[in-house]
Amino acid sequence: MAGCVERCEQYFVAYVLCPCTWLSELTGPASKRAPRVNGNGMPDWNAFRRQMPVAQRLVYLDHAAVAPISGPACDATVTWAEEAAVHGATVWSGWSRRVQDIRRVAARMIGASDDELALVKNTTAGICLVAEGYPWQSGDNVVTLANEFPSNLYPWMNLASRGVETRRVPVNDGRVDLAQLAAACDDRTRIVAVSWVGFASGWRNDVDQLAALAHDHGALLFLDAIQGLGIFPLDVGRTPVDFLAADGHKWMLGPEGAGLFYLRREHLDLLHPWGVGWHSVVHEHDFDRIQLDFKPSAARFEGGSENMVGNLALGASLELLTSFGIPQIAQRILQLTDLACERLTAAGATIASIRDGDHRSGIVSFTWPGDMSALREKLLRQNIVVSYRGGRLRISPHAYNTEEEIDRLIEALQNMK
Repeated sequence: MAGCVERCEQYFVAYVLCPCTWLSELTGPASKRAPRVNGNGMPDWNAFRRQMPVAQRLVYLDHAAVAPISGPACDATVTWAEEAAVHGATVWSGWSRRVQDIRRVAARMIGASDDELALVKNTTAGICLVAEGYPWQSGDNVVTLANEFPSNLYPWMNLASRGVETRRVPVNDGRVDLAQLAAACDDRTRIVAVSWVGFASGWRNDVDQLAALAHDHGALLFLDAIQGLGIFPLDVGRTPVDFLAADGHKWMLGPEGAGLFYLRREHLDLLHPWGVGWHSVVHEHDFDRIQLDFKPSAARFEGGSENMVGNLALGASLELLTSFGIPQIAQRILQLTDLACERLTAAGATIASIRDGDHRSGIVSFTWPGDMSALREKLLRQNIVVSYRGGRLRISPHAYNTEEEIDRLIEALQNMK
C-alpha cells in the first residue's frame, strides 16, 4: 500500500495539479501532427507494438471483436484507480479536466468541434440517442442494410409501435449496392443508418457517397463507425455525416463502456434529449438550482455521472493512435490484410471478403477446410486469436501486428488439415 501512496503522490503533482501536461501534444488536429517515425522516415510500428502488452504472449488478430487495451490505456486505468484509492474525490476536478481534453482530442480526430461530441457508454447508446430522440411521425421510415450488426437494427425496429418502418435492404455476398439502398428511400425516409464497415464481410462503404445518397432523398445519415473509427481517416467538416457513434473497445484500443457520439451542430435541437440528468444542464454543479436549461452542446446527452476511468483510458489510446497518424495506420492495416489474403489464398483458403480498392478494410473473412468453430478454438489453444462469424473465420489485424504473425496463423492452419 505504501508504494501505491508514493506513486499516487507523484501522479497527483504531474496530472492533477498540471492536468494538461500529459496531453500537451494533442491540442492540434491529428492530421497536422507529424507521425512517429523511425530512422528511415517511416512510421515506427515496432514502437507501436511495444505499447501493446498483449503482443508479448498472443497473436491477436481479433480487433473487430473486443481488442486488447493499449499499454497507455492500462497505465491511465491504474493511475485513476490509485488516485481514487488514495485521494478520493479531492482529485475529481483534475479527472474532469482531463476528460475535457480527451473530448477535444476525439473531436479533432474526426474534424469536429468540441461541442459536437458526446462521450457515451457504447455504440448502442449513441444510436438510441437518435432513434429515441428524433421527432418521428407515423408513416416515417428508416433505411438500413439487412446485414447490419444487431445494434444498428434493433433500436430502429423498436420504433414500429410509433408507426415507423425499418426497411432492411438485402446485401449479396457482403457487397453493398448503393442503387438498391437509394431505391428503398422515399419522401418519408428520415434516417439512413449504415455501418462504415460491415462487421462480418469487411466491406467498407464510401462515407461521402452514403451522405450524398441520404441527403439527395431529404434524409439524414447515421453512421455506425465502430469498425472504422480510429484507423481510417474521416473529416466530418468535409464529409457531411449527420450522426455518428462508436464504442472504443475495438480499433480504438480502449475499454468496453467508453465511446463517442457525434452530431452535426445544426441538429442539436432536432433530437429530444432522453436519459437526462444533472450533467445535461448548464448549471450542472449547482444542485439547488432546478431549471431544465440544457447545455448548448452534445454534452447535454451525457446524462449523469461520467465513466471517468473508461474515458481516461480511451483517451490514452486515442493519443497513441493519433501520434502515429490515422492515415498511416490505415495504410499499414490494408497492407497487412492484403498480405493475409494473398498468403491465405496460396495456402488453400477461400477469401469471402470483397477486396476491391477502397472497399477494403481491416476485416478479412475466409473459409478453411474443416469445422470453422473448432478451428478457432484450436488456434486459441496456440495463442492465436481470431473470430468465428457467419460460418467463417475472421481476422482483423491492427497496425502493430506483423507479417510474421500472419505466417504463424497460416502455419497453424496448415498443421490442422
